[in-house]
Amino acid sequence: MLLELRLRNVAVIEAVTLPLAGGLNVLTGETGAGKSLIVGALGLLLGERAAADRIRAGQDRATVEATFDARGLDEVRAWLDARGIDAEDETLILKREVSSAGRSRAWVNGTAVTVAVLRALGAQLITVHGQHEAQQLLDAAAQRSVLDAYAGATEQAARVSSAHARVLAVREQRAALEARRVAASQRADYLRFLVDEIDSAKLQPGEDEQLDAEHRRLAHAEELRRTAEEIVGTLQGDDGAVLDRLGSVQRALGTLQRIDPSLERLQASSDAAYYALDELARELATYADGIEADPLRLREVDTRRALLHALLRKHGPTVSDVLATAEQARAELALVDDIESARATVERALQQALTEHAAAATELTTLRTAAAATLREAVSALLPELGMVDGRFLVQLTTLAEAGAYGAEQVQFLVALNAGMAPGPLDRVASGGELARVMLAVSTVLARLQAVPTLVFDEVDAGVGGAVAWQVGALMRRVAAHHQVLAISHLAQIAACAHHHVVVRKARTDGFTTSDTETVQDDARVLELARMLGGDAEREVSRAHAREQLERGAAIGDAAPTARVRQRRGKPR
Repeated sequence: MLLELRLRNVAVIEAVTLPLAGGLNVLTGETGAGKSLIVGALGLLLGERAAADRIRAGQDRATVEATFDARGLDEVRAWLDARGIDAEDETLILKREVSSAGRSRAWVNGTAVTVAVLRALGAQLITVHGQHEAQQLLDAAAQRSVLDAYAGATEQAARVSSAHARVLAVREQRAALEARRVAASQRADYLRFLVDEIDSAKLQPGEDEQLDAEHRRLAHAEELRRTAEEIVGTLQGDDGAVLDRLGSVQRALGTLQRIDPSLERLQASSDAAYYALDELARELATYADGIEADPLRLREVDTRRALLHALLRKHGPTVSDVLATAEQARAELALVDDIESARATVERALQQALTEHAAAATELTTLRTAAAATLREAVSALLPELGMVDGRFLVQLTTLAEAGAYGAEQVQFLVALNAGMAPGPLDRVASGGELARVMLAVSTVLARLQAVPTLVFDEVDAGVGGAVAWQVGALMRRVAAHHQVLAISHLAQIAACAHHHVVVRKARTDGFTTSDTETVQDDARVLELARMLGGDAEREVSRAHAREQLERGAAIGDAAPTARVRQRRGKPR
């Protein structure tokens, strides 16, 4: 349970410590004193969005810190341990810091964590029921979620949604397959012509470059032979050929070497040059002998190059691209030819997905049907205690034509709050105050099943008063027998039912508005109740009325403050 909540520099709050106890805690104070700020700060610990405007004027950061009693929270401790967060102590400390730059940091037992981790952990420790939830209860999705939570079917509902997503995915796959088949069928004649055109060309990768090179040789055959022969003549011909003159150089070097042996390396260089030029001359001679003008082959090459260039213009820019185009065309044609096999594969996958979805939806329907009856009875039993003597609550399940992402039925909450009235939807039958009380009844029923140790009711008593207020207080006190409850209220009747009473007060310090809290007991609590009752707290008659309220509140029910709140799990009864 939540032992203490500490706020620093949150809105108008400079520094506040809110001590809490087991049982029913009530937080009261005049309008604008800062009660909503405390609940908002609690929301920061539950992972809500952090905004810089929550920081007190003139400060650069705001912090919210909460200490929980971790005894009995074995699953929470195991959850923390799995994430490498120390959970050995009997206390659990959550902290959130918001800077003026809008950045946020969070810690659990001194270990830095992400806001996502803080949010997931907070959901296991605290549940907040606020006024806005009454309006949310009008939403079909919220009603469905409430029933699934009560039925213990949240995971099953997720499985139905996942199975439906698979059905949609396979249907999209089938539609895409059919679209491709239709497109391919319309292009089939062209595709066959394309494949025949490219296949008949019998292209080889790199063939275009090879043909270009051969074309250049054939087109310049005479020039190539003549030039090669000229080079051979220069090297080996008569009248001062290069090799002859180089031979003279070799002989002269031989003479020098005999006189000066150190010139041996020059002789080696001369020999290498001679042999290299001699080899060059022989190879050029062979090359020149092999060059032959071949007009017929040149025409064949030109014809082949024209074919290739035509294909490259249409499907290039390279031969590999042309071949890839043919492969793609063959694949499209194969889709046309093999469509029945592909269709059969997709249809089998679709039938399997539909079967799995139908089975999951049927199981969800079974859980919802059983839970709808018990939820109806449980909530209806509480309505008279909340001032709706003839109230009836119903859960209507309407079978859909086709099961969808949320199951095979529509969930709708109906109420009949007066005798002789037919049940109708909440938004048409219930007033604002009645809706709040219906929401409180539903929250109370759900609380019996929740493992969350701390429940917060933020002014859910709006629109009630008198005897109904006592009934609301008694109901909260009963819930507090199994959960720690924190109720923010303006009603003296509910405050009188509390086991622990904290007052929020606004004050001015050094020209700044601030808020502070005080745990009130005995006479101080009498004075606060006298204020809430609208009387003059200084008059004895007002204080006597307040004492009477406290006595009546203490006599309601036998729920005693819990020393510590253990996790509870259950199923609809």
